[in-house]
Amino acid sequence: MNVLVTGGAGYIGTELINLLVSNSSVEKVIVYDNLSRMNYNLFLGLKLQKHPKLSFVKGELLDSRSLRKVLKGVDVVYHLAAKVTTPFASSDSHAYEQVNHWGTAELVYAIEESSVKKFIYASSSGVYGSSEEAVDESTSPDPKTFYAISKLRGEEHVRRLLNRLDTYIFRCGNVYGYSKSMRFDSVINKFVFEANFNKIVTIQGDGKQSRSFIHIDLVSKALNNLLSSNLPGGTYNLVEKSIKVFDIVDELKQLVPELEFIFINQHLKLHELNVKENSLVNQTLGINNPRSLKKELEEFLSRFSF
Repeated sequence: MNVLVTGGAGYIGTELINLLVSNSSVEKVIVYDNLSRMNYNLFLGLKLQKHPKLSFVKGELLDSRSLRKVLKGVDVVYHLAAKVTTPFASSDSHAYEQVNHWGTAELVYAIEESSVKKFIYASSSGVYGSSEEAVDESTSPDPKTFYAISKLRGEEHVRRLLNRLDTYIFRCGNVYGYSKSMRFDSVINKFVFEANFNKIVTIQGDGKQSRSFIHIDLVSKALNNLLSSNLPGGTYNLVEKSIKVFDIVDELKQLVPELEFIFINQHLKLHELNVKENSLVNQTLGINNPRSLKKELEEFLSRFSF
């Protein structure tokens, strides 16, 4: 099968591409990305060097002509391209609306005129807003930020495909862990970087707020395994565990004994979001993690140059 990955040069995309080119059922992988994050790491290293399955197209989601052209002969589309931020950040509303909402709309329009058989959309658990009680797929979305609103609007366009082809919407938790196309704006990645180089971690609020997380290795594995799974189309949460921010710091303190931490606006109780794991999804797509959070953080720390 031929696979197109929008945003394939990004954080999740880079890891997914590594798995897809090794997947025997995949004949061709097309990376479609505008490189707006100035991240060229996908193009470096021996693993993908001159790989016969792999090709790259520099393009925009809002370029309908380019989308229709690149979709010719494609069987499966992973839609990872987005203007991304942490779930509770809220700024630059126009950019989110253009890329995440209308960019997704343009892609869906193009797919409706194509021969694509399977479509996978990476949404965000941020569409639920905030909740101290664990939410699941039956919970009504209540996005609180421009980013989350744009991802939910993207979902609305994607749902038009449900009756046409195998369509999946995955509401991913906070993704963390080492990749050569790193993002350091998410909480765990940011903490690990600060702990390694500064020996000081900055905590917003009282640190008691919890978030739902999933490791980058598990996200990419789940998306790759979807090609051969019997999971029916639909909307699913893709999370592994919920952790309090302060508990992340406690684990890092064991690995970096000299670590200090400071609070910013400690008197404020910040947004909290707990998302229930979907056992059917996790079992079907092979999301099982034998490593503890401490072990994951230890491995992450070992990947830094100094």
